[in-house]
Amino acid sequence: MKSKNKKETLLVALGGNALIRKGQEGTIEQQFENLKVPIRQIAKLSQKFKIIITHGNGPQVGSLLLQQESCDTTPKLPLEILVAQTQGQIGYMIESTLDSELMDLGIHAKPLVSLISYIVVDEKDPAFKTPTKPIGPVYTKEKAADLTFPVSKTAKGYRHVVVSPRPVTIVEKREIKKLINMDFIVICCGGGGIPVIREGRKFCGVDAVIDKDLASAKLAEEVGVDIFLMATDVYGVALNHGRSNEKFVSSMTLKEAAKYQKEGHFPAGSMGPKIEAAMQFIQNRGKRAMICSIEDIDKAVEGKAGTRIG
Repeated sequence: MKSKNKKETLLVALGGNALIRKGQEGTIEQQFENLKVPIRQIAKLSQKFKIIITHGNGPQVGSLLLQQESCDTTPKLPLEILVAQTQGQIGYMIESTLDSELMDLGIHAKPLVSLISYIVVDEKDPAFKTPTKPIGPVYTKEKAADLTFPVSKTAKGYRHVVVSPRPVTIVEKREIKKLINMDFIVICCGGGGIPVIREGRKFCGVDAVIDKDLASAKLAEEVGVDIFLMATDVYGVALNHGRSNEKFVSSMTLKEAAKYQKEGHFPAGSMGPKIEAAMQFIQNRGKRAMICSIEDIDKAVEGKAGTRIG
């Protein structure tokens, strides 16, 4: 019989704006300062919930790619290694910020861990035929014409695009579940995780990027999360986004979400993956999924902000 006092598990997926806001240079000082906003809320929530934190890495991996392009004196590193580097970098930043916020709350013995995570993808995934995920710096049309890798025009300009296969399973799911049950706060699946394919009993990294929200939904399903929250740079989900008839939606059923998605309200390059991740989580877990702003994480958990799906 389950204890009435048993903590639910909350997974918070932090968007890239948790570290770098629009218009900022992205200095380390700025990133640490920005992190205080979501992490202070998560520290408080850790008193009521078991916590898993996942995060994006777009700006950071983009900076590493730009640094590689600017230097020919050292060997270039594959994308899988750059993703691993950002997992370590951002994991350290989140963990150290969280440790400080917990101590400010008088919580001095909360165990934390940052876990380098890799995620199995299917080598037969159709995504491998068509690069769609923009990463790295923005180029002018003239510069893009001279590049040797696939490039696509985005809202920001021309960017390098890579394949983005769907996550099949989280390799470290058992370890993460054990740590959560021991009341660790676990930071994992950074940047969607390091994509790997199986070669017999071994794993081999691939040059790809996994969507962070879809990876988080898969993790939530596999480790038994109760509440799945995606924090981003908007208040919540809106219909007719950016138009004169834009309308914020505080809640929607799974059926409504599917209907709105089919009607084209959620573009693939913005809210689409979040809605898809929320729907996947609800279908496989039957629990709560939410989308909210970085500033409203605690309010969204209470049902006072953001958009609830399910």
